[in-house]
Amino acid sequence: MRNMNTIDKIQDKSAVIGIVGLGYVGLPLMLAYAAKGYKVLGFDVDQAKIDCIEKGESYIKHIGSDELAKFVGDRLIHATADFARIVEVDAIIMCVPTPLDEHYEPDLSYVIGTMDSVSPYLCAGQIISLESTTYPGTTEEELKPRIEAQGLVAGKDIYLVYSPEREDPGNASFTSRNIPKVVGGSTPACLEHGVALYSAAVTEVVPVSSTQVAEFTKLLENIYRAVNIGLVNELKIAADKMGIDIWEVINAAATKPFGFKAFYPGPGLGGHCIPIDPFYLTWKAREYGVHTRFIELAGEINRSMPQYVVSKTAEALNSVKKAVNGSRVLLMGLSYKEDVDDMRESPTFELMDKFTEMGAEVDYFDPHIPIIGPTREHANWQGKESIEWSEENISSYDVVVIVTKHKAYQLNDLCDWASLIVDTRNTIPNDRLRNIWSA
Repeated sequence: MRNMNTIDKIQDKSAVIGIVGLGYVGLPLMLAYAAKGYKVLGFDVDQAKIDCIEKGESYIKHIGSDELAKFVGDRLIHATADFARIVEVDAIIMCVPTPLDEHYEPDLSYVIGTMDSVSPYLCAGQIISLESTTYPGTTEEELKPRIEAQGLVAGKDIYLVYSPEREDPGNASFTSRNIPKVVGGSTPACLEHGVALYSAAVTEVVPVSSTQVAEFTKLLENIYRAVNIGLVNELKIAADKMGIDIWEVINAAATKPFGFKAFYPGPGLGGHCIPIDPFYLTWKAREYGVHTRFIELAGEINRSMPQYVVSKTAEALNSVKKAVNGSRVLLMGLSYKEDVDDMRESPTFELMDKFTEMGAEVDYFDPHIPIIGPTREHANWQGKESIEWSEENISSYDVVVIVTKHKAYQLNDLCDWASLIVDTRNTIPNDRLRNIWSA
């Protein structure tokens, strides 16, 4: 049995922090704890990630290798695929995916699979925190029974908390270290330990009364964004029919110093949070007889945007007497947001599928993603490479569709070389609007 004074170990920095899942959430968290002087042991089933970490090499573009290499060299960071080494850590932070299944219902297989891998090696005194976005009740209904099946009582032998990740890849102003951390505990003792755990690495910790409140908090944050994006996407279509520039409207409205926050239309939602998380609450709400109409309507509108882009592209091609069938289409931007290499749930994949189904030849250009790696839902595109940026290449396409607004784009060259551009992100400068279609 390990020493039960876990909070003391955190405070004197002798605690070893275990992080399970070393992706866009787990890797920054490893660095945050190591920067405070803690030894961190990372766990992942992907041996390629383990190998990169052990060599001090970052596999996420916006996370540099210098800091990682220093911590590995200082023996503060180590990574393994051996879950039996859970016995070595004082805290276990789970950062694994929570996707949707084909029916837009929660897929907790990664959470449950991870918990089943971890639970045989749990020791008294450890803290377990789930960071994966999920529906209210997951921590108590799925994790707690598996822990207590090992003979460990939450709040007495082991400390169970939920603290939702709030990562924003590529955001230089806010990182794991300074984004306020919401923490809910299964019991008051669990909360006390969770607050101690995160206070060690994060500037501000926000305790709440339960794991369910913490789970709901993350869903509210992302539902707020999804619903407002759905609203502005719907207004974009209405404004287009009226011949009104929705971007000018939004910029004008944003001059109001109170009561308005600008959201912008786009070709569809991307990333691991906004397209997925709202449906976790929709699914759970049905258990209570609640029909979450705003969430479902926003989801319907947002999911329809790739088809809207395809329709506008077909209209643009038709204006120059061409059909989608047989055309060469270049999609600019594979990542779901600007200036990062994160392609999770990117609407570009759906556009690639739709244009291909219509008989077009489709390529992509993204300076941040030179080749498409493994994905859960788009395995057919794995291995496809970004085109090289050149006048010869760009001018060979019948239409270029701007899907993601990267700062690295050479827009003047694009305007000079491309014969037809469909802009979904208000990217092209006003003085270069020639053969430009807004979508």
